[in-house]
Amino acid sequence: MTGSILFEAIVFLAGAVICVPLAKRFGLSSVLGYLIAGIVIGPFLLGFVGEEGENIMHFAEFGVVMMLFLIGLEIEPKNFWQMRKTIVGMGGAQVGGTMLVSFLLFQLFDFDWTVSLTFSMAVALSSTAITLQSLKENGQFNTTYGASSFSILLFQDIIVILMLGMLPLLADTDSNTVTDDHGTASSLLDNLPMGFQTLAIVASVIIVVLAGRYLFVPMLRGVANTRVRELLTASALLIVLGIAFLMEMVGLSPALGAFLGGVVLANSEFKHELESTLEPFKDLLLGLFFMAVGASINFIVISENPVMVTSLVIGVIALKAIVLYAVAVIFKLKMDQRLLLTVGLAQIGEFAFVLLSFAFQIKILDKVQLDLMSVVTAITMTLTPVLAIVNERFILPHFGTKAIDDRPMDEIGEANKVILVGFGHFGSTVGRFLRAYGVEPTILDFDSNRVDLLRKMGFKVYYGDATRLDLLKSAGIENADILISAVDSPEITFNLVKGVKKYYPNVKLMVRAKNRYDAYELLDLGVENIYRESLDTSVKMASDVLAQMGFRRYTISRQAEIFKTQDEESMRRLAALPNDGESYIFKAREEMAQQEKLLEEDLKRGQITNDNHWDSEQMRMIIE
Repeated sequence: MTGSILFEAIVFLAGAVICVPLAKRFGLSSVLGYLIAGIVIGPFLLGFVGEEGENIMHFAEFGVVMMLFLIGLEIEPKNFWQMRKTIVGMGGAQVGGTMLVSFLLFQLFDFDWTVSLTFSMAVALSSTAITLQSLKENGQFNTTYGASSFSILLFQDIIVILMLGMLPLLADTDSNTVTDDHGTASSLLDNLPMGFQTLAIVASVIIVVLAGRYLFVPMLRGVANTRVRELLTASALLIVLGIAFLMEMVGLSPALGAFLGGVVLANSEFKHELESTLEPFKDLLLGLFFMAVGASINFIVISENPVMVTSLVIGVIALKAIVLYAVAVIFKLKMDQRLLLTVGLAQIGEFAFVLLSFAFQIKILDKVQLDLMSVVTAITMTLTPVLAIVNERFILPHFGTKAIDDRPMDEIGEANKVILVGFGHFGSTVGRFLRAYGVEPTILDFDSNRVDLLRKMGFKVYYGDATRLDLLKSAGIENADILISAVDSPEITFNLVKGVKKYYPNVKLMVRAKNRYDAYELLDLGVENIYRESLDTSVKMASDVLAQMGFRRYTISRQAEIFKTQDEESMRRLAALPNDGESYIFKAREEMAQQEKLLEEDLKRGQITNDNHWDSEQMRMIIE
């Protein structure tokens, strides 16, 4: 019974449901919660997951594939081309430096040079899944650290192709054919001459690009015309899995192929539909992947080689951190961004499992070496969220801000009546409008490079983490009337709101929310003034569409205000219900129907009795 797929599904889901909320409750990341869950249910503790863990890992790696596809959707081809120098520069320096230093480390442990080189290739790779998930949770994608991390990870995903191609050259075998555990060729191209393999790889990339433009988009249009929602979901999955399968067939990284497919589709009209459709699958599979990593930690290997494992784990993390810090210095990152990059990418990544398994198949590594390095890889991945917490709470407050000691932080004591947190695209619009009316808010932002840029543009902006109460106090929150949160990270917003509500309850909070569900959580925290970032823009667009169709501007403007008011009231009524239950769905449908009915009745009344303003025929006659 315990071998049943249903039982395994229950075990994984139960582990996630129990461990992740506990981790979040103690202020830890969800990634660490998943990793702990995997360790607990794994073969060396409770034993719910056993030999099938490797198969689960292979399946769960599709979470990484989907993540890179969705990231590709966010990057337009021209922007991707503009990043090429950063990708090659930072990524090349990190991979080259790490391979050199780690090769010397493994030589000190008396490994054969081929084994040392293989291990150094694996060590040079960092975890795309853990790093990008952490960037998402902490709202750091748009920071210098986020851009640098992404560039390095993307270069690693490209270079792993060359690494896999190099490994057969290191193998001491008479056969040119690489086989898997079942004796079959690992890819369709393995028996072809090198020139034909290169042509096939180039052809596969061209196929993905052409398919994105001439196959995928027309297919999605045809599916969209059927108005069958689940068919669009199936099409999105087909695109991602199809690209991954093609890349795997020719021996390329499925994740890299998926990223390329995403970039090709970034300018299509289905961009946002694909994002919303695949996001739940990506999150679920990534959670499964992290749990599989936790379950793969072989405690028998650790108990048999405690000194070796501990030394390698410490040595690998320390050496990768040194190289990453050096790269950050060379590329002139600020101190806080250097520390974030150093800790964030100091682990060995998921593609190392693929590299090590391949090296074992072609007899570069023996079983003991494979198990040893797999354990070191899994442990470094597990330690990453822990090290990130230590860095954030104990190191950054002391060292991360020293790079800005020369900034006029003492002037933050000007104690304005308004404090504005977050000065990106959303916050800068708010700040500029306030300044036009002579209102000068105290502006705080956590991205030091953005702070420098904004100062050059004439804004007085202070660097710092607004969730720290000491920074808010120095910003004069005790005498402030209003605190505006324009941060794009829901998690940072919630932490900021909790702190202000607890220690400064008299300060009025005006908070940005990314969507309705974030607004529900803010309402639960007692925030009254919530501004969903898409509401006004979407209503404005609908108003302009109606105006273009010949409807009167006055009527549209009045109805738009009524619509927003009713939607806000509806949101507050729905906030009391669980947002994924049947009662919520029923009530939401009821609210939408009632809203449409009220608007329709108001429209009929207005056209007959009230519409004698602005651009009505009556007003035009008076003007004429």
